Amino acid sequence: MLKSIVFFLSLSLGILSLSTQAQDINQLRKSHFNTEKSIAIQGYDPVCYFTEGKAKKGNKQFAFNYGNVIYYFNSQNNLDLFKALPSKYEPQFGGWCAYAMGNTGEKVEIDPKTFKIIGGKLYLFYHTLFNNTLESWNKNERVLLAKANLNWKQLFK
Repeated sequence: MLKSIVFFLSLSLGILSLSTQAQDINQLRKSHFNTEKSIAIQGYDPVCYFTEGKAKKGNKQFAFNYGNVIYYFNSQNNLDLFKALPSKYEPQFGGWCAYAMGNTGEKVEIDPKTFKIIGGKLYLFYHTLFNNTLESWNKNERVLLAKANLNWKQLFK
């Protein structure tokens, strides 16, 4: 009987700990991801970057809240693909400009139509009339990517 009680208490504490960790991660995501009113990628469908090779607006009808970040999708199929493997489709660095994350470690807005897929991961970039950070990224991608990964780990801990 005592073993059963100890097992039950251990199991309960483990579940409570996992639940608390999930809440902490979701809170981090909410505060560190590039969203407007919790909407990621300015409402663009993260799956289209992979399946169509271009940025396409999503639709509120196909919305999905993943860890306090809401994504819009172009179709039910894209929503289903995302649900099956969110880590494959979510943009890197919380959806902030990859170049800025690698260059200065700053969170800089993006143009959702300026992107690159590297190693099966989505990277977004800042782009205005006179400044396309994807061009700068391409000149030194290996170094910037390594620095961006380190900088993001420091921010998202």
